[in-house]
Amino acid sequence: MDPRNAHTLALPISYRMANLEMQTLAKERANPPFDVEAMAISLHGSKERLEYKRRVMQELERIPAFFNDDIYDLTKDELRVRTFIKIGHIVNWFQKEDMATFRQRLELISILDPGFWTRFGVHLGLFSNCVVSGSTPSQLAYWASQGMLSCHHFYGCFGMTELTHGSNVQGIKTTATFDRDADEFIIHTPELGATKWWIGGAAHSATHCAVFARLIIDGKDHGVKTFVVQLRDPYSFDNMPGVTIGDIGKKMGRDGIDNGYIQFSHVRVPRAHMLMRHTQVSRNGQVFEPPLQQLAYGALLTGRVMMSIDSSNIGKKAITIAGRYAAVRRQFKSDAKNEHETQLLDYPIHQRRLMPLLAQSIAFQYTGYQLSHMLEQMNEQLNSLEPGDPRLNEAIELLKSTHAASAGLKAFCTWGTLSAIEVCRQSLGGHGYSSYAGLAPLYADFAVHCTWEGDNTILALQLGRALMSAYEESRKGKKQGKALAYLNDIDDVLNYRCTSEKDLDTLAGVEAGWLTASAHFVKVAFDEFQRYLKAGDSREVAAEKCSQLRFVAGSVHTSGFIFRQFRTAVESMPDNNDGVKKALSTVALLYGLWQMEEKSGFFLRSGWLKPEQFDYVARRVTELCAELRAFAIPLIDSFSLSDFVINSPFGRHDGDVYRAYFDMIRRNNSPLKPHPYRDTLVKPLLNREIRETVSASDFMSIDDEIKEIQNELKEAAASAQKKA
Repeated sequence: MDPRNAHTLALPISYRMANLEMQTLAKERANPPFDVEAMAISLHGSKERLEYKRRVMQELERIPAFFNDDIYDLTKDELRVRTFIKIGHIVNWFQKEDMATFRQRLELISILDPGFWTRFGVHLGLFSNCVVSGSTPSQLAYWASQGMLSCHHFYGCFGMTELTHGSNVQGIKTTATFDRDADEFIIHTPELGATKWWIGGAAHSATHCAVFARLIIDGKDHGVKTFVVQLRDPYSFDNMPGVTIGDIGKKMGRDGIDNGYIQFSHVRVPRAHMLMRHTQVSRNGQVFEPPLQQLAYGALLTGRVMMSIDSSNIGKKAITIAGRYAAVRRQFKSDAKNEHETQLLDYPIHQRRLMPLLAQSIAFQYTGYQLSHMLEQMNEQLNSLEPGDPRLNEAIELLKSTHAASAGLKAFCTWGTLSAIEVCRQSLGGHGYSSYAGLAPLYADFAVHCTWEGDNTILALQLGRALMSAYEESRKGKKQGKALAYLNDIDDVLNYRCTSEKDLDTLAGVEAGWLTASAHFVKVAFDEFQRYLKAGDSREVAAEKCSQLRFVAGSVHTSGFIFRQFRTAVESMPDNNDGVKKALSTVALLYGLWQMEEKSGFFLRSGWLKPEQFDYVARRVTELCAELRAFAIPLIDSFSLSDFVINSPFGRHDGDVYRAYFDMIRRNNSPLKPHPYRDTLVKPLLNREIRETVSASDFMSIDDEIKEIQNELKEAAASAQKKA
């Protein structure tokens, strides 16, 4: 007997029968229209990346520190302890692997444990990237010598946001006042609202902080700059003089991260602790500013790019759970002649529910990788620049475009994935409400993506503003880059129309629709902006008044951009007769038309589609959902996420969902554990002494009193009648 099944003798006989769920999932995998391994290689970019991922999953599964079976029952403090133990393990890999390979490892760990990924990512991604991108060569060498890259006597956090300032970096109130005599900056929190807040790693981990503060020299405010400030002694771990640190407590999710607050009371740091790659302060207090202040905020772009990729990965995890469960879950009989109840995945409404989300997770993947490539190009250019470099303007333009693209994609990818998680959770029915299903905690952990490193609404508006600026430049003859090339020929693009249903059956035809809709709303937003300017409003006021149109322009542009990246990726694939390209073409078409359906009003307003054509769009989405349903499970398998990483009984590869769920429940909630409050609460309540009381009715003789009152009323009425 399989030892795993030994316990089933105590369970109902139905559990010991042939496992219908496992048989069902095996049947789903029979005869896929593509080579699953080839699909997996294609989705991962190379065979080497896929093999590395599988090796890492195996490594993690064998390390006790990464065991996650009980993670849904851990307290905040237990989660934080567990998370930091993992950091101790990950540092060893960090020191052995090159950065590109190590980032692949972190990308996988982000799916397994988002809280851990963020806690370590604050040091590696935010703090370290901030120092790397903002330091002069000698500054970088110094911080590296202090242990920044090895986490030896050094652990960083990122001190940007304040209690009363988040997305508005320019509104930050922490000050860094230059003391010329001492050649030092005085870092100070002037008021409660300037308290650094939500600082990941601050509460329990960090020794140093990249502090964003206002540079004050001789009373003049030179704007927000970045300073490295030591928070704790790495040996005693006591706070440094003038530094106050606290824990901001339990959050909606990601409690493995020790978010804290920091206050500075006239803390002195050497002048060299200001990051001076872009802005420099001389010994005599002279300030040299860069041509573009945003050069100092490169670390944020890295985080936004990673969140776009994370949106794809987390979306894949959610759809793996929901998709596999929908394949094995049977509910009602759509045909009374059938032996078994109908699979959820066979219901058209359920296909409509899940298949677009499957397509979305893949679309986000290709876009995230493209954005990552843009960031690499940008960093290479910025890091190669020298003072007075003639390529500076080119680099600035690349920074602007990368910033705009990352802002829009971070916003709309994270919103899309958060919504997808909730749809997947609801698709599990009552079981989706259980933490052990993995989707409710996933939602709580992921929700923060919509807020941190730029509130999504603010980022969408930033993209909208960038689109209007690009449109204005294009009207003046300045050619726009590939992502905005449709603005170069906007008059032609605005006149595109869906001439027949055939335009909706090809990737090229659907792309034309997205170009027209995007161009339309960029133009509409700009025209509205101009109308307010002509009415006498300032540029800032005018921009705010057309904020809704800026938001819409950003939304339509981003969805179209994602679709275009997906199409480009698919059409650039070699046709190896393995079915991969054909299957992904179906997936891409579904994504493009589904998003068109979701934003139908925008396509009507752009004029590309007529109202009567939407019936065909809706019908095609339904048909494509049915096509994708036929190979949904093999496609999900190509994500190559192990049961260990998924950590949900409902997403098991073998389909044995109910036994796995029951085992997980029993393992984490053992019936053999002592009752937690039987003796202190339950028994005292049930066994309390009841004092006998006298019956109120008997005590008061209420019925006799009622008779008396009624008799008095009758006598009074009779007396009144006689007098009348």
